[in-house]
Amino acid sequence: MDPIYIDYLNAFDIDALDLSDDEILKAIETSLGAQGKGETVIEPRVHLEPDASFHGHFNVLRGYVAPLGLAGIKVVGDYVDNYKLGYPSEFGVLNLFDPRTGVPKAILDATAITDMRTGAVTAMGAKHLARKGSKVLGHIGARGTAYWNVRLLDHLFDFDEIRVHSRRPESRDAFGAKLEKDLGKKITVTDNWRDCVADSDIVVEASRLNAPEPMLKTEWIKKGAFVVPYGTMSAVELSLTDIMDKLVVDDWGQCKGGKLGSLRAHVEAGKLSEQTLHAELGQIVAGLKPGRQSDDETILLWHRGLSLSDIALGSALLEKAKAANIGQRLRFA
Repeated sequence: MDPIYIDYLNAFDIDALDLSDDEILKAIETSLGAQGKGETVIEPRVHLEPDASFHGHFNVLRGYVAPLGLAGIKVVGDYVDNYKLGYPSEFGVLNLFDPRTGVPKAILDATAITDMRTGAVTAMGAKHLARKGSKVLGHIGARGTAYWNVRLLDHLFDFDEIRVHSRRPESRDAFGAKLEKDLGKKITVTDNWRDCVADSDIVVEASRLNAPEPMLKTEWIKKGAFVVPYGTMSAVELSLTDIMDKLVVDDWGQCKGGKLGSLRAHVEAGKLSEQTLHAELGQIVAGLKPGRQSDDETILLWHRGLSLSDIALGSALLEKAKAANIGQRLRFA
C-alpha cells in the first residue's frame, strides 16, 4: 500500500490564509448550488449532551459534495459559558475524506470555519431574499458567527446603519468596536432588542439564550424585511411566521426534526411544514425556485448549519494552503 498522508491546518494556518470575503462567499455559493441541484448528500445533524450541568453540547454534521469530490464530518462543541474561561463558545474539528475509498484527506481546525460559513450562508440568503436596497441592519448576538454575519452582509449591501445588541454590555461594546475598526463605519450599539431590530431592512437573531424566550417581537418587523433567526434556543414569537410571505430553510431534513433551533415550536405547531415551506436556500441559489420577487415580500430564512458549507470552505482553504505552502502533512498509514 502506498503511504497515506493527511493535510493538517490549525487555527494559525487558517488565520494566515486570510480568505477574502469574496473567496468565502464563492465557496459557500458553490456548495449551496450543488445542494440545490441534488449533487450532495446531507445527513441531519446529531447531538451529544455529556451533562446538562456543563451548559453545552456537541453537534455532529455529515455530508458529501460531489463537485468537490469530498465527504466530511465536523464535530463542534457549543458551550454558552465558555466566555468565563476566555474561550469562544464553539470549538470544532473538520475531517475530510475521499468518498470513494474512505481514505482520510485532511483535518482542519473548524472553529473559524464554523464562524465564516455561518456568516456566509446568512449573506447568501440576503443576496437572494433581501431587498436590493436594504440599508439598515439590526443584529442580535455578538459571538463568533455574529462578526461574519455583519461583515459579509455589509460587504454585499454597504449599509447606512448597523445596529447591534447582546445581553452583556462588555460583549456588545467590544463587538461594536471591532466592527467599527474593521468595517470603517459607525456601529450603533443598543441596550435593548427593540431599538436594535425595529424597522430594520435585515434582522439577524443569533442570541445565546439558556432557554426559549420570545425576546424578538413580531410587531417590530416591518413589511418587506428579511429576517434570519438561528439561535439554538428560540427567541421569537410563534406569530413570526404568520407575517411571512416566504419561509426558507437551509435543509428541511434537519430543520424538521430534533429538539433545538429557533423555529422548533413553529414546526411542532405546523406553522412551518412541507406545505408552508417555500424552498431550501440551495434550490434558490441554483435557480430552481424563485427568491425575492417584490420589495413588499417579508421573508424568513432559518439556517441550522450545513455540513456542506464546512466541506466547501475546508476545500477552499486546502487549495489556498497548497498554493501558499501553509500547513502540515501528517503520515497516517
